[in-house]
Amino acid sequence: MSRPAVPIAIGPAEPPPALLEKAVVEAGAAVSELDDARALIWAGGPGEFPDELPATVEWVQLPAAGIEDWFTAGIFAKYPAVRFTSAAGAFAASVAEHALMLLLAGVRYLPEHLRAARWRQQDFFPHVDTLRGKTVTIVGAGGIGRALIPMLIPLGAHVIAINRSGRPVTGPGIPETVETLATEHLGRIWPRTDHVVIAAPATPDTRHLVGADELARLKPSSWIINVARGSLVDTDALVTALASGAIGGAGLDVTDPEPLPDGHPLWVLPNAIVTPHDSNPPQLRFAAFADHVGENVMRFVAGRELIAPIDPERGY
Repeated sequence: MSRPAVPIAIGPAEPPPALLEKAVVEAGAAVSELDDARALIWAGGPGEFPDELPATVEWVQLPAAGIEDWFTAGIFAKYPAVRFTSAAGAFAASVAEHALMLLLAGVRYLPEHLRAARWRQQDFFPHVDTLRGKTVTIVGAGGIGRALIPMLIPLGAHVIAINRSGRPVTGPGIPETVETLATEHLGRIWPRTDHVVIAAPATPDTRHLVGADELARLKPSSWIINVARGSLVDTDALVTALASGAIGGAGLDVTDPEPLPDGHPLWVLPNAIVTPHDSNPPQLRFAAFADHVGENVMRFVAGRELIAPIDPERGY
């Protein structure tokens, strides 16, 4: 006789319930009311989160990779016995693709090409560059980094991966020759890298990870790409570096403050590319989140380790 399916609740109403219901059922569980559930798949924000969770709830899946708002809301402290997982890694391919787009746009001098209203070939030639033979450092080589490295290698770039442990970054399309350094050695890379991609989580320890000192140690041709959180880069220091030509440019899908106010210097600096935090738009995010949910539900039903567990002590 088969055992009853594990009851899992879904809330609130967005993204479309059918997408998440399908993921839960196909993973071997059953959609239930919260009062009867052993787990909760949450697709909303911390402000909408239930005031109380039933004692039966063992695990909560959150919808985002960045969870700083959940810490601010005190959700994890309120439920210390509940396992929480984020969506870290679920959206990696889309965000990595966006990071590569920003980096290529910068080194190929695309912003100036787009602004041009006449043929200026000789003006552009000295500034157009390539990633071939260049060193690209990925700070925070988690899911986004593992997706980005196989995109950079075929372009001839040398990649340095920075992660918390310093353990080699592995995955499909990642050669064993990729250099990996622990975060504690981050200071070594600024003068030896050509470009930097920021993909680390936002925690108190990573606030202004890139400031005036770090920017001053980069090359005048260096582009810095931020697809993580705006707080990881000191905005005032970045504006100064861009305006003075201390670095080549910046490609930012995230800013501090966010939204970036009208009239901010980053909107008009010619060597800044700003996209409005759209590296992971809804039409891509919902399907990717459903896939992530399906994998974690399957693991929960089987009693296996879940993907992207949140460690409140580490802040992510």
